[in-house]
Amino acid sequence: MNALRPAPPSSVAAALKEVADLGSFFAVELGGPVGSGGPGDPDGGSHPGDGWHPVEETYRRGAADLVAATADRYGTGELRIGASMVQLGHAARLWSPVLACTVVHGIVPDLKGLRRADEGAALCLPATPTGWYAPGLPRLAELLYEVVVHRHLDALAAGLHVKVAPRLLAGNAASALAEAGRAILAAHPDLRRPLTEVVDGLLSTDRLAGTGNFTAPDLSFRRRSCCLYYRVPAGVKCEDCSLAR
Repeated sequence: MNALRPAPPSSVAAALKEVADLGSFFAVELGGPVGSGGPGDPDGGSHPGDGWHPVEETYRRGAADLVAATADRYGTGELRIGASMVQLGHAARLWSPVLACTVVHGIVPDLKGLRRADEGAALCLPATPTGWYAPGLPRLAELLYEVVVHRHLDALAAGLHVKVAPRLLAGNAASALAEAGRAILAAHPDLRRPLTEVVDGLLSTDRLAGTGNFTAPDLSFRRRSCCLYYRVPAGVKCEDCSLAR
């Protein structure tokens, strides 16, 4: 990671605003303090009553509010299903803007200072977000994995109050990544080669390795695990589910 070249906050912000047009999972609000809310952060990362809190707080609480609300919305008493759905949705909200900015604009947004809405799953970054230029990075997939999985999805998994199989969570992360790739490809078919290279690299990295494979040119994905959605009342097997054969 020694070859990282910082991108100007204005360029990172412009990239994030542009990719938000790809869909709700690509949208990240911009505004608020730079602080991350972590130990030793003098800013604290949030201000009382501003409607946002450091995402680390959600991780430490195991996203308990979202898990309970999700399970209730789907009419199930199995909190592990709610936890799976929350983690899958959060993975999509992380991968989508990061992958799109990287492939479309050549900028990897840092997620430092990420905050979550007090009511809901929306995410917010500082008004002056940081990031790095992607072109020329020899280990781009490793950086993206560090930004999304190591710094965020691992922390969320560690804080969950219910037991969810690690391979299920890894499959969720891979599924969210693949779906983000499909959306980007649909909007930017000319970027197929660099997009596929980045996604393939990520799906060969650490815990994402062996989670599934592409089944069609449009980046349709078949995972080797199940998110458990089929277990809710009126639930069905997802298109990429290992059980949908």
